[in-house]
Parts: sequence; C-alpha cells; structure tokens
Amino acid sequence: QVQFVESGGGLVQPGGSLKLSCTASGNKFRIYTMAWYRQPPGKQRELVANITTGGATTKYADSVKGRFTISRDNAKSTLYLQMDDLKPEDTAVYYCHADGTEFGADYIYWGQGTQVTVSS
Repeated sequence: QVQFVESGGGLVQPGGSLKLSCTASGNKFRIYTMAWYRQPPGKQRELVANITTGGATTKYADSVKGRFTISRDNAKSTLYLQMDDLKPEDTAVYYCHADGTEFGADYIYWGQGTQVTVSS
C-alpha cells in the first residue's frame, strides 16, 4: 500500500505564497499521473492541476492559471504545488491524487489533505 503525505499548508494573507508538497512512500512514484485537488468549505472537491508521469505536460483549472505551478521530482518521490498571488477563494483543503497502472491493475490513491487558509 502506497501512502501519500501532504505538507506545507497554513494561513497566509491575500497576495501571499505557499508551496505544498506531497511525498510518496515506496519506489513507484514515477508510474503515477499526479494531481492536486481542493475542497473549499461547503463545496465539492475540484481539480486544481495535474501532471504526467515524466512532468512534461501540465494542466490547470482556469481559476488558478498563471498563479499556481505544479511540478514533480521523481527522484524524491515528491509532488509540488507552488501557489502565488493567493486569494481568499483559494481557501480549501488541498489533496494530492495519484493514478497509475501496474501489471494491468489500476491504482488510485489520495493523500490525507492539508488546509490552506487565505485571510487577512
């Protein structure tokens, strides 16, 4: 069983920055397409950004384009989300998500989440 552990959340003022990390156990991180999701208070979970296994292709939700950057370091088994120019509407619990196939079986994992609060 692979585990994904997020860190880096916290309280930040509008216009500030945070960098989230998600580190995987084991040595299979490189096979997973990775993504960040978030769930604002009282709302459904939504996709923020995703990145392919090698990191060559990334996609972003319109609401974060130009402000957030997703990246990964396969040697460190770690996914990142650099968040700049944060807004109050970015307040949410942020989750990393992994999706990979090995020996014909599909595996999906979620991290436990990290709280990001943007407030003055």
